[in-house]
Amino acid sequence: MSWEKEIEELKLRQKLAKKMGGEEKVARHVNAGKLTVRDRIEKLLDTDSFEEVGSVTGKAEYDDNGKMVDFQPANLITGRGRVNGKRIVVAGDDFTVRGGANDAGIREKLTHVELMANSLQLPLVRLVDGTGGGGSVKTIETAGRTYVPAVSGWEVVVDNLSKVPVVALALGSTAGLGAARVAASHYSVMVKETSQMFVAGPPVVARIGEKLTKNELGGSEIHTRNGAVDDEADSEEEAFELARRFLSYLPSSVFDLPERQPSEDDPARREEWLIDAIPRDPRKVYKMRKIIEAVVDKDSFFEMGRKWGRSIITGFARLDGWPVAIIASDPYHYGGAWTAAASQKVLRFVDLAQTFHLPVAHLVDIPGFLVGRHAEDQATIRYGVRAMTAIFQATVPWCAMIVRKTYGVAGAAHMNSGRFNLRYAWPSGDWGSLPIAGGLEAAYKSELEASDDPKKKLEEIEERLNRLRSPFRTAERFMIDEIVDPRDTRKLLCDFAELAAPLRRTGVPSFGVRP
Repeated sequence: MSWEKEIEELKLRQKLAKKMGGEEKVARHVNAGKLTVRDRIEKLLDTDSFEEVGSVTGKAEYDDNGKMVDFQPANLITGRGRVNGKRIVVAGDDFTVRGGANDAGIREKLTHVELMANSLQLPLVRLVDGTGGGGSVKTIETAGRTYVPAVSGWEVVVDNLSKVPVVALALGSTAGLGAARVAASHYSVMVKETSQMFVAGPPVVARIGEKLTKNELGGSEIHTRNGAVDDEADSEEEAFELARRFLSYLPSSVFDLPERQPSEDDPARREEWLIDAIPRDPRKVYKMRKIIEAVVDKDSFFEMGRKWGRSIITGFARLDGWPVAIIASDPYHYGGAWTAAASQKVLRFVDLAQTFHLPVAHLVDIPGFLVGRHAEDQATIRYGVRAMTAIFQATVPWCAMIVRKTYGVAGAAHMNSGRFNLRYAWPSGDWGSLPIAGGLEAAYKSELEASDDPKKKLEEIEERLNRLRSPFRTAERFMIDEIVDPRDTRKLLCDFAELAAPLRRTGVPSFGVRP
């Protein structure tokens, strides 16, 4: 009366499934410098924490007596595991089975793993190494028909963006639906040289006259610089580490709060060099990342999207152990001016902070929107207003630290001035509707035209106005909350994080996240 025979068959099927696409295809995959999907899952997760779901899903062949004679596993491995001790859901494409094509992965399994993350309120990590959802054109002949395109379960993919952290790692050639699964995430990473992403691969693109290699068409050098993907890694192992770090700052879902971690870094730590960090010459640049590292908990800054929208720096950090979202300006790129790409970067990051209840600390040096024909061609004002709207829609606690420039409409977006926020300024603060040097000729046109020496008159006017631009003049009218010693910045930001902690609220955001 025992069921031992069935258990033995289960073990056999599971053993066959672990052979993946077979010895030859696995060897080819590994020789291409890639890990197998099972090795990837093992390296991503905490040791021995993987609980596979659908371990014997696949296509079996039977003889006339009903005995299984062959078994091809599904090319999508799914299940639950732990990262840094916290449960997550993982989905890994198996490129050794049908090239990871989603049409061969048992569609129900692809939808089920998204539902699993959604229903259990757990973060989802997608290890993407496959193509689109429709398969090759050969499918038309084997099926005897074609079909109207539809992506089953995509509504769950969309809903997950507003419910749980979603990470997508592109670990091979991803196209069509595979590429869409990478883009539909909160954080994405590509591996240099071995991963690519495109709407359609080189053979399809060749039909329109463009003959390109995989990396020329959709390598990480392209997509980490246009914003389609957040970061690139030198190896798969580095990509897994980036995913683990990203998740460490976030709650398991919007129904939880980001957790504080123990910190041995003194919140009152002062870095003496900060008093000299901002040059007196407004045309000279400085290293904002060095300032960020100095004021947040040591080694806690995790930057995202460094290679696109480069006049803006975004990332996570900790302040006295509390996780926060960091936005900062980078004067090395357009002087910190908001470009169209930088504006899109701000919008996406603010939405991420809002969704997962992260307070925002903004280190401000914004000379305005980028100007000129290129800026107009890029519809900078459209994207800039979208970013500004995201900031004004955000309800998470916000602290602005103005380290230098705050000019124009973009400068006005350093925070939502219609609600209470903490705001401080360094003595180097410099603000207005537009920089003095850029507006003198227009504002004093008649006076300059009437002068016998317009150049000397311009210098006199500029000197006169510069005497009035002191931030202390602004502070006299309480148009800036407080001017502070730069060396006290860490103490003030840690105090902000502590004040913000009890104000954070769980729940689904009032508007959904758009990737």
